[in-house]
Amino acid sequence: MTTSWAAVEGAGLPPGGQRRRLRLAGLDRPVARARTLAATALADWYGLAADPRGGPGIAGDVVLLVAELVSNATLHGDGPVELVLDATEDRLRIEISDRSDAVPAPRQPHHPALPGGHGLHIVQHTADRWGTEPLAGGLDGAFDGGKVVWAEVAAHRLHAGD
Repeated sequence: MTTSWAAVEGAGLPPGGQRRRLRLAGLDRPVARARTLAATALADWYGLAADPRGGPGIAGDVVLLVAELVSNATLHGDGPVELVLDATEDRLRIEISDRSDAVPAPRQPHHPALPGGHGLHIVQHTADRWGTEPLAGGLDGAFDGGKVVWAEVAAHRLHAGD
């Protein structure tokens, strides 16, 4: 069976934008599920053919950003809690929340030939902006602390499909 990730006719971002959420805490295969949500949102909002496994162009870049952020939360942030995709007329913002207070930083010096330590370098070079925000009061009121790591892609890049 072949799955088609073709663009959706009549796709478009609703006036005022749209936000989609996926609870990742406790899910099996959170990276794969996050990639699927991102691919579906890109098709719905921008008419981009996006394969959850990644691929060329801006759609593949966004799926890669999502995968890197969820992977980092899994490896370094005590596990991902939630993925939020927040699309406005100006930008697509990808947010991954986790339970760790540790602020991520790209590994320095960066050694491209060595395995590991490339995730945030990929985020830096693929996103238009990225950063972190502490979660005041924690997540879901269940515990204190945590953070959101976010990345943004300018909407004009998504509309152009570059």
